[in-house]
Amino acid sequence: MTDICCIGHITLDKIITPESTVYMNGGTSYYFAYGINHLPDKLSFKLITSLAPKDIKAVDELREAGIDVTFYPSRETVYFENQYGADRDKRTQRVLAKADPFVKEHIKNVEARFFHLGSLLDDDFSPELIRELSKHGTVSADVQGFLRAVRGGQVYPTDWKDKEEVLRYIDILKLNEQEMVTVTGLTDPHKVAVRIASWGVKEVLLTLGSRGSLIYADGHFYEIPAYPPASIVDATGCGDTYAAGYLYCRALGMSYGDCGRFAAAMCTKKLEHNGPFDGTFEEVENIITKYRKQIV
Repeated sequence: MTDICCIGHITLDKIITPESTVYMNGGTSYYFAYGINHLPDKLSFKLITSLAPKDIKAVDELREAGIDVTFYPSRETVYFENQYGADRDKRTQRVLAKADPFVKEHIKNVEARFFHLGSLLDDDFSPELIRELSKHGTVSADVQGFLRAVRGGQVYPTDWKDKEEVLRYIDILKLNEQEMVTVTGLTDPHKVAVRIASWGVKEVLLTLGSRGSLIYADGHFYEIPAYPPASIVDATGCGDTYAAGYLYCRALGMSYGDCGRFAAAMCTKKLEHNGPFDGTFEEVENIITKYRKQIV
């Protein structure tokens, strides 16, 4: 039995900012796995991923870092172009290549306490696959890929056509400011959380950029601050880092509020450099402690 299993494609990413253009691997599974791997080894973790065999170097590097990876070949590797302006909370995307979707054979004989679905595009995970996973553990998902329609290489926001069917099988759902409006048609985060919970989700995580985040669970709201970074270098993967920190703490049995604060502080460290989170548990805790002292 694995504590946490993340399922998602590794991507090729081209990240364009006003200051530079950087090429690197990415995707929810990539940022999530490296984030978990830098935290104390108190939990077991497995990554299930898929990409073209020609790009296997990304899997080799994960394994060399000590991450348990199950790899399935795909005809193509997902290739994203992410462009940021002065406001790093916003980006435009293009998809230059798509990978094959995940199927039941990919999760055969895998048991986990928590499954995290790193959706990137709307056909990554079928409702049938999610329903099957729900029989084997708590299912967490990032909504982003379910809301991405690709036409002519451009990414367009779209409603989640299967949401009322699928959300019955998802226990933890993470959304950002734009995604919550797309899914519910509402702009008030508190009303959004209640609406999503009414569809069957037990824990709703809303990341609100510089305004912090909001967690709704067991009928209660938990307001989580945004901890200011020393500098903002790269926002790519921040949502995935948040999910990694939150699920790590949830698997340890921490409170919802403590899980959210730890996740937010992990994002602060990740924002300060390109690539996935590479800080330490102690550095994350220090950010939370420093903030508490400042507001006393």
